[in-house]
Amino acid sequence: MVVEAGWRSGSLNTAGHAAALGRALGAVPGPVTSAASAGCHRILREYDGRCITSAEDVREMLGWSNQAGPAVAVEGDGRTDDATRVLDALSTRTPRNVAEIARRSGVAGEEVTAWLGFLELDGRVVSDERGWRRTAS
Repeated sequence: MVVEAGWRSGSLNTAGHAAALGRALGAVPGPVTSAASAGCHRILREYDGRCITSAEDVREMLGWSNQAGPAVAVEGDGRTDDATRVLDALSTRTPRNVAEIARRSGVAGEEVTAWLGFLELDGRVVSDERGWRRTAS
C-alpha cells in the first residue's frame, strides 16, 4: 500500500516490482493537483491498484476478516495484541512521536508506524507536526 508518492519515486518503483510479482497493490489517493499524489494515481491507473479509503479496504485487500489487523485484541494465550499496545501508549491530549510510542508500548518503531497507519485509517488516532494522539472517540 502506498500512501504518498511522486510521479517518479522509490515507492512507485517498489509497487511496480510488487505488481510484476502479482502482489496486491493499494494506494491512498490524494488531490489530483498534488505532486505528492501523482504516484498513487499512477498506481491506480497503470498497475491496477486498489483504491484505499479506510482500514477496512486494507483488511479486504490482505484477505483479513473484520478485525483490527491480523490479531484480535486479546489472543488465545492472554497476551494483548500490538495494535492495542500502540493505542494504549497514546494520549488524547499529549502528542507523542514514534520513538516514545515504541518505548511505551514495547513494540518496534517500524511496527508502531505501520499500526499507526491502520489506526489512523480507522479514525482512532490523528497526527500533526507535534506527533500522534488518540482520538477522543
